[in-house]
Amino acid sequence: MNLEEISGEIEILGYRRFHARQIFSWLAKGALTFDEMTDLSFELRLILKEKYKIFDAKIIQSFCSKNDSTVKYLLSLEDGEKIESVAMKYHHGYTACISSQAGCKMNCSFCATGKGGFSRNLTSSEMVSQLQTMAADMKIRFSNVVMMGMGEPLDNYENTLKFLEIVTSERGMNIGKRHVSISTCGLADKIYDLAIRKLRLTLSVSLHAPNDKIRSKILKINEVFPLDYLLKACETYALSARRRVTFVYAMIDGVNDSSDCARQLSKKICHIPCHVNLIPLNEIEGGEFKRSRSERTMKFCKVLMERGISVTTRRSLGGDINASCGQLRFRNNLRARDGLRQ
Repeated sequence: MNLEEISGEIEILGYRRFHARQIFSWLAKGALTFDEMTDLSFELRLILKEKYKIFDAKIIQSFCSKNDSTVKYLLSLEDGEKIESVAMKYHHGYTACISSQAGCKMNCSFCATGKGGFSRNLTSSEMVSQLQTMAADMKIRFSNVVMMGMGEPLDNYENTLKFLEIVTSERGMNIGKRHVSISTCGLADKIYDLAIRKLRLTLSVSLHAPNDKIRSKILKINEVFPLDYLLKACETYALSARRRVTFVYAMIDGVNDSSDCARQLSKKICHIPCHVNLIPLNEIEGGEFKRSRSERTMKFCKVLMERGISVTTRRSLGGDINASCGQLRFRNNLRARDGLRQ
């Protein structure tokens, strides 16, 4: 519930709105039980325990990278569904990478999450619980959130919007909208809606190709929202939010990493306020795609820069602990399946 919804419930129970603000504040601090809310009366805490539940996520496994302090979590939800979250340390503070779905429907060709299948959407509470569980375990506060974990946030749109409302609320976690990034594989209709709402979030779009032929091979969603239509939505969002769109481009050997691909890409996006983030492909077991060689990535980057495109190459955080989305859950599910077969 957001603050208004809690206020409505509290008034029905015969209490005043300031009690709702107290409850919301405790939840924002990471309270996992109503007993922790010590400035509420015993009577109110008892009523809350009888009528409501605070959802949390249980840590099944966690792995800390020896290379860069990235921590990867495999979490269990109340119904036993497993999701992944990541805590990353930067010079500006800690960033939480959270999941929006248990699995994913998009079935992108190179993605471990899609290979693991789709179970269900996460509630806004379950998204918040990932932040709280990691923060409590590491004894930190997150200053940034990226919705780049398992699932497609814009395919779980209403819960994603409520999550964003809660974490950016001044009375809640108070994380500024400019410090929240939402990733999508290209649901252009929802991008247009985000533009109308003027949320001014950082929009990160998984592009991965300079034309429809290559993109349809990599991303099934391209058959629904072709590249030109998607890029028009991105341009609309960039102008509405007055923020650059980040185009994420996974470098795949012999598929999308040629200099010609770089020239095609620069021509497609040169008029859009944007930044291109070239990332090394995270290979999955049994996958058909391989990571580009570093020299091809550097050449690709040079072609974009020569044409005036803002571009960076991302270092891969947590590579030694399979911190990329879906890999840990995918392996866990494989072990569970193999155990059943035995």
